[in-house]
Amino acid sequence: MQRTAVLNVVGLTRGLIGPQTPCLATLLRTRHSAEIVPALPAVTCTAQSNYLTGQPPAVHGIVANGWYNRELAEVHFWKQSNRLVEAPKIWDHLKARNQGFTCAQLFWWYNMYTTADWSITPRPMYPADGRKFFDIHSWPQPIRPEIKRDLGEFPFAGFWGPAAGVKSPQGGPDAATRWIAEAARWIEKKYRPTLSLIYLPHLDYNLQRYGTLAPGSTRREPRSEIYRDLERIDAVAGELVDFFENQGVQVIVLSEYGITTVDTPIHLNRRFRERGWLTIKEELGLELLDAGNSRAFAVADHQIAHVYVNDRSLLSDVRSLLESTPGVAKVLDASAQRDRSLFHARSGDFLVVSEENAWFTYYYWHDDTRAPDFARCVDIHRKPGYDPVELFLDPAIPWVRARIAARLLQKKLGFRMLMDVIPLDAGLVKGSHGCHPANRSDWPLIVSPRPLPGPCVESTAVCGILEEAVESRPNVVLPSAKNLS
Repeated sequence: MQRTAVLNVVGLTRGLIGPQTPCLATLLRTRHSAEIVPALPAVTCTAQSNYLTGQPPAVHGIVANGWYNRELAEVHFWKQSNRLVEAPKIWDHLKARNQGFTCAQLFWWYNMYTTADWSITPRPMYPADGRKFFDIHSWPQPIRPEIKRDLGEFPFAGFWGPAAGVKSPQGGPDAATRWIAEAARWIEKKYRPTLSLIYLPHLDYNLQRYGTLAPGSTRREPRSEIYRDLERIDAVAGELVDFFENQGVQVIVLSEYGITTVDTPIHLNRRFRERGWLTIKEELGLELLDAGNSRAFAVADHQIAHVYVNDRSLLSDVRSLLESTPGVAKVLDASAQRDRSLFHARSGDFLVVSEENAWFTYYYWHDDTRAPDFARCVDIHRKPGYDPVELFLDPAIPWVRARIAARLLQKKLGFRMLMDVIPLDAGLVKGSHGCHPANRSDWPLIVSPRPLPGPCVESTAVCGILEEAVESRPNVVLPSAKNLS
């Protein structure tokens, strides 16, 4: 076996590699590369599950980052149990064939209760008094206190939310990504896994905030923020490549999706509400979506949405409304999903895909004063859909950072509080992913020291490529990429 490290550089595409990324450009020039046909949907959990199982959503069951649980009548997003993935993983395949194979899974998703040998994933603590403490989960459990002793606390606020990708009291813009990279080095030095899976999310944040086009431009021209982000992720990746290759570990770089510029948010649930299909319940003067009693509703996730129709008599009407909605590119019913190996018991009755310049919100209220309290917070589990607006601070709040400081003081003193600083303006979001971009330079990428099957590979083929790399003969001479950083 050949020890292998896989760097998942989120959002990386061939179109982003250039003068700002000398290390990655060297890899691209001296190694084998291919575009990856984006998973559908091209979102974190589905793409990673395709890569790690070699199976499509119809088999592994990860139809998006979240879905509607029909038995509980609840929408669930960003759950963490690896048992949700209903297919054997790459480490299961390799362990069955190779005695002594080991795997470290570092911040890839579905990373709790996994059969990988070592895992680290973000996981807050929730005491019974309603407070929330940022933390990590590890397996084996002793890793958690040991790695925090050596590396310090994981800068959780830099992993997602308004502080992600920007300078904050917890560190620089790339603090979370650098901590994960340090954790990968820590695991390598201590355990020497056969396969290390490493998640590097830094590009994800500002590409969603700002997109990849400058205002008014009709050609690809990344903003200065994106240039700086490319320089930062290039440095982190280059340092990791140097480190692992000095340990005799071959390195494969890949990404899950490419992010493209958007300007059209689509509010499906508001359209359903106007037709009388949505059920809203009032709690403490605010509006909550009652999915179990709704006749039809959408679970939005970037550029796709799963639409669940509880009233079967509405199927034709719902389809007609979806097909007539500006910004919608495809409406796939259960039959069309089956044809594409996408349909699973968790799937919606319709899988809706947006145009490349559009994306779906979860918003269902018409009056912002009636929006649920969690709408103005970073609350990835309570919201019935993905909310990229969580990357922003509300520009309408005077002295918003003073409000944050006051809220943190309340928390420190033991009082209940809402960190209600997130805007309700979907127009702020300028980048998204989930559909298949028209330009292949916006597709995800794989760069390997070993030959690839062709210039373009399916997302489900990535698993086999990684397995073959691990099971290849060690000590093969590779094109030089030393001292990339």
